[in-house]
Amino acid sequence: MESIAGKLLVASRELRDPNFTQSVVMMIEHSPEGALGVILNHPSTTSVSEAWAQIDGGELEDDTPVFVGGPVPGPLIALHAIEDLGEKEVLPGVFMSVQRDVIEKLVLAPDTRLRLYSGHSGWGAGQLEDEMKAGGWHIVSAEPGDVFADQEQTEDLWQYVLERMAIDIMLPGVPHNKLPRDPNMN
Repeated sequence: MESIAGKLLVASRELRDPNFTQSVVMMIEHSPEGALGVILNHPSTTSVSEAWAQIDGGELEDDTPVFVGGPVPGPLIALHAIEDLGEKEVLPGVFMSVQRDVIEKLVLAPDTRLRLYSGHSGWGAGQLEDEMKAGGWHIVSAEPGDVFADQEQTEDLWQYVLERMAIDIMLPGVPHNKLPRDPNMN
């Protein structure tokens, strides 16, 4: 199977795993050895300020939630828009970083497009492919706005991406930025 790194994995209505109900996963890695991504639309109740106080002990004013990237524990993962601090380009204009010193620079930088994820979503060799064959997931092209959506858009991201997928099927080749976010606005 062709790699789906840099694309969205969107939970189907049939997916029953409570960790992934109505989730949209940004795929960071995908190879024959396995896959890794972060859930874009599961904000936690912990703010970036609260998380940073636990990590660094310093004060920071940022009420943005840290997102639950998935059920697999691991280091904080940052998705951001600063190329010079990116350890990997996930999609054009979106970079990933996990190094603590880089995340500190990102957190302290003013007006940074940034999302922090605690944990990640991971699959062993062939596991994700089996779930896709069983109808658990849809693959959709990713856009930077999916990663950096505001709170209201994040809450509706699953539905929005499914609608975008339907538009891609019904109107292939029409750029999404030429269509209103709300189809009722046509």
